[in-house]
Amino acid sequence: MTAPDPLTLALGMPKAELHVHIEGTLEPELAFALARRNGITLPYADEAALKAAYAFDSLQSFLDLYYACADVLRTREDFYDLMLAYLKRAAADKVIHVEVFFDPQTHTARGIPFTTVLEGLEDGLAEGLARYGISGRLILCFLRHLPEEECLATLAEVEPWLERIHGFGLDSSEKGHPPSKFVRLFARCRELGKPVVAHAGEEGPPAYITEALDLLGAQRIDHGVRAVEDEAVLARLVREGIPLTVCPLSNTRLCVFARMSEHTLPRLLAAGARVTLNSDDPAYFGGYLNDNIRAVQEAFHFDAATWYRLARNSFEASFAKATEKAGWIARLDKYFAAAGVSPGCG
Repeated sequence: MTAPDPLTLALGMPKAELHVHIEGTLEPELAFALARRNGITLPYADEAALKAAYAFDSLQSFLDLYYACADVLRTREDFYDLMLAYLKRAAADKVIHVEVFFDPQTHTARGIPFTTVLEGLEDGLAEGLARYGISGRLILCFLRHLPEEECLATLAEVEPWLERIHGFGLDSSEKGHPPSKFVRLFARCRELGKPVVAHAGEEGPPAYITEALDLLGAQRIDHGVRAVEDEAVLARLVREGIPLTVCPLSNTRLCVFARMSEHTLPRLLAAGARVTLNSDDPAYFGGYLNDNIRAVQEAFHFDAATWYRLARNSFEASFAKATEKAGWIARLDKYFAAAGVSPGCG
């Protein structure tokens, strides 16, 4: 029996996605459909014109467009359609578990009730489970470009629905907004007993990773690709087994790295970091999870054992129950065994 090549294995293996912003899955076609449904005029002639605007030179240039497009999301049905469209794409990439970020402040600032957002996304997750067998959790992210007081007010507003929120995160513009700006906010999040994640070390320095761990209590670092610039930070991530949810296509599209061959992913893996691969904002960055896998494999030619490790990391780093993780890893092991591959890790 001839074993499949590593790319074929990686594309077909069961996997989890732990770093995807649901607002960042809004494809131009759906954006225009929702705009028509809600009587909104987008500042672009058509889908092609909107797609042409997806040429970013920084995180901020992307965020400006990201928030403008989110304006088409108005109703519970809109958020349902958005979630279900993402889950359909994820299922095609053999994703079986997702932990999805959402930004309520982006919507409540426009007068959209929090319950409209939450219920629409939950409806989509329920339908995605029924149709595709994908399990899903919601992680509420706070916008770091806003004052901490506004974020604390948002947290107070959502407390009645805590049992439906799986964790809290920190996203948006990293430069000039260090984790230390949100110490009180995340102290309260921890008091509420929820897992904490934070974007750090994308455009910001490795010191932001340390702040996220020490001051916010982050259990996963979203991005973290600049950890290699500080040996002590990288060594700590490895020693403590802190997962990094890395998003390769995002990093190249936002010019964190000029090209994929310059990405720090191989260095992180070589150091022993617990890396997972993710799509971040796939509608804007040219690819969902398997597109990221293709781009990474083209640049680095990873072997089957590395792809097994990345998939296993994605399950182990999730906030799911231990029994769920064990079941997913068993599926992964069975998949590799059926392909005649012994990854030699685990």
